[in-house]
Amino acid sequence: MNYTPSVGWFHHWLDFDLDDVKADFAAIAGLGLDHVRVFPLWPVFQPNRGLVRPRAIEQLRSMVDAAAEQGLDVQVDALQGHLSSFDFYPSWVQTWHKRNMFTDPEAIEGQAFYVRTLASALQDKRNFLGLTLGNEVNLLTESHPCTSDEAGAWIDTLLEAAGPGAVHSEYDAVWYEDDHPFLPEHAARKGAMTTVHSWVFNGTAQRYGPMSVESVHHAEYLVELAKAWAVDPARPVWLQEVGAAQPEISAEQAPEFAEQTLANVLTCGDLWGVTWWCSFDVSRSLVDFPEREYELGLMTSERKVKPLGEVIARFAAGTASNSLGHEPAMRTPLKLPGKRSAWGPGGVFFDEWMSLARDGVRASIELG
Repeated sequence: MNYTPSVGWFHHWLDFDLDDVKADFAAIAGLGLDHVRVFPLWPVFQPNRGLVRPRAIEQLRSMVDAAAEQGLDVQVDALQGHLSSFDFYPSWVQTWHKRNMFTDPEAIEGQAFYVRTLASALQDKRNFLGLTLGNEVNLLTESHPCTSDEAGAWIDTLLEAAGPGAVHSEYDAVWYEDDHPFLPEHAARKGAMTTVHSWVFNGTAQRYGPMSVESVHHAEYLVELAKAWAVDPARPVWLQEVGAAQPEISAEQAPEFAEQTLANVLTCGDLWGVTWWCSFDVSRSLVDFPEREYELGLMTSERKVKPLGEVIARFAAGTASNSLGHEPAMRTPLKLPGKRSAWGPGGVFFDEWMSLARDGVRASIELG
């Protein structure tokens, strides 16, 4: 589960309450889930390039300990960065001090210092899985432009600072946009594993329908696309984000969408794990979110389990007991053409792969 705190959303770092966190983790563990992905806010943790706040680090350590009490492992994202349509930057990369976070040497060293500090502070925690460099960092290239070479060098520098088990994450422009500076090679060949984020409000649900073959196979497709670009054929892929976003998927459709999406993606080989977005709805007392962000939770902000949460709990129980019966499928290889725009919703290759899925054929993907 991607952990969105029930009280205060990610602004809870400003008024950190460990009792609230413990109650949230107890509710998450109650669904039978085994790990959480948590999100420090970069400007709260590193308000100055030379300062990572010790108190914030201690709060993060206590959060990891609270997760351990509930049997939950923890992956920690570092650079937030982008969350639910809001971007968070410390002042030392903005205003009069504006620096490009992907290209400025001082800004990169500041980020490396932050990442090293997080990794060092958490390395003794047995339930710490490792760091993700940041959430969908490629969204930040709109205000911090870079070349593909610069993006690759930035990833390499921060992965080295983050240490063993570290990964990085991008939204699907890395797979679907021809001129995007973050490349499939970056996603599939750097870091401990490949992460993919599957959201069908990217045009899939709008073009084909919320419960279409294309929508409920989208996560499976992204996993197979990621596997095609790996040098190591056994490289694991982590479905790090997947969710049922309104209005494209209604609250009534969400449980069935989750059921079919998970059943399909669990046929993929080398799937490391699935982390659903997200734990709790955003309280309506917080304003200015896009409408789809408010009700993505498996539970309400009062920690009441929703029908969607019941489906995820059933899958968690089934995978834990090996009772679901999902095995990696035999797959028919399909050659991938060169242009990324052909791979996304409406693209020729996307439609070809989905046509096979409609006929009951599980396709793998090979580079052309």
